[in-house]
Amino acid sequence: MVDRLGLIFFSVLVISLRLLISDTDAAERTKSVRIGVLTDSWGPTPGVIGLRDGLKELGYRENQDFVIGVRFTEGNIAALQQAARDLVKQGVDILFTNNTAPAKAAQRATNTIPIVFYGAGDPIGLGLIKSFAHPGGNITGVTDLDLQLDSKRLEVFKEMIPGLASVFFPYDTADSFSVAQEKIFRESAAFLKITLIEKAVHTQAEAQAAFDEIKKREVHGIVVPRSLSFNIPGLAVEATSRQRIATMFFGPWYVEQGGLASYGPDFYESGREAARLVDKILKGTNPRDIPVEVNNNIEFVVNLKIATALGIKIAPEALYRATRVIR
Repeated sequence: MVDRLGLIFFSVLVISLRLLISDTDAAERTKSVRIGVLTDSWGPTPGVIGLRDGLKELGYRENQDFVIGVRFTEGNIAALQQAARDLVKQGVDILFTNNTAPAKAAQRATNTIPIVFYGAGDPIGLGLIKSFAHPGGNITGVTDLDLQLDSKRLEVFKEMIPGLASVFFPYDTADSFSVAQEKIFRESAAFLKITLIEKAVHTQAEAQAAFDEIKKREVHGIVVPRSLSFNIPGLAVEATSRQRIATMFFGPWYVEQGGLASYGPDFYESGREAARLVDKILKGTNPRDIPVEVNNNIEFVVNLKIATALGIKIAPEALYRATRVIR
C-alpha cells in the first residue's frame, strides 16, 4: 500500500480541491484523455492508483494517452457537489469516483460525461444504476457490494474477540450509505447478541464529541462506516490508541495506520478492474451498455501489534483466516 501511494505522488501533483493538470501540460491535454477523479478522501485513493496501473497494463501511457486529476473534499460530503460541477466545467472526458456520495454527486452534475464508479456498495438500491446488466444513463462501474459485507464484518469482529458485547457505530445522517449500514448493523447485532450503540452525528464537532464521550467499560469495540464524512474513520484510529478500544474497519489502510482489523474489498483491485471499463468507453461503448462488475476480492487484515498493545488475544481460528497479519 505504501509503495502504491508513493507512485501516484510522483506522477500526479495533489492540491486540495483543485484539478491536477498543470498549464504547462496544455499541449499534452489536447491529445490525452482527461480523467477527473472525485473523492471524499484526502487525496488519491487505492482505487485511483489501481485505475492508473490498470490503464498502463492495457497499454495506455500516462501523461500521453491519459492524465488523471483528483479533486478531494477531505471528509466533507457537502462539498462534493460543487467539486463535481467544477470538474464538468473544466471539461474532463471521464469522471471516476469512489464511494456512493461522490458517485451521486457526479451523477447530479452531468448526464453526458461518462461516469465510472468503484466501491458503491448498493448501486441499485441507492439509485446509481437501473440494473447490473444495463446500468442506464451515463454511468457504469465496479461495485464491491459492501453493504452485504456489513453483517459478515460484525460477525468476524465477534469471532476475533469472543467477549465482544457492545459495539459503537457513529455515522453521518446525511450520507445515505451510512444510514443503510446502520440498519444492517442493527439487525446483525441483534442476531449476534451484541449491543449496538448507534450515534448519529451532523457535524465534525459532533463526531469528535461522540468519540470523546465513549468509555472502554461501556464500549468493547467500534465498527466504522464506509463513508469518510467528518473523518469518522480517522477518529476511530485515534480512539484505538487513545481510548484503547478495538476497531473494525472496511479497508486495510486504516489498519496500517493503527486500527485493529479490517474486513472488506481490495480497493486497489476495484480500480484495476475499472480500467477495463474505461477502456471500453474510450473505444466507443456507451456506459449504459457496459455491465457493472463485482469485485469479490475480500481482504481480512489484522494488526497483531495493535492487538498486543490493547491486551487483546485474537481467537486463533480468526487469526488463521486472516489474509494478512501485520506483526
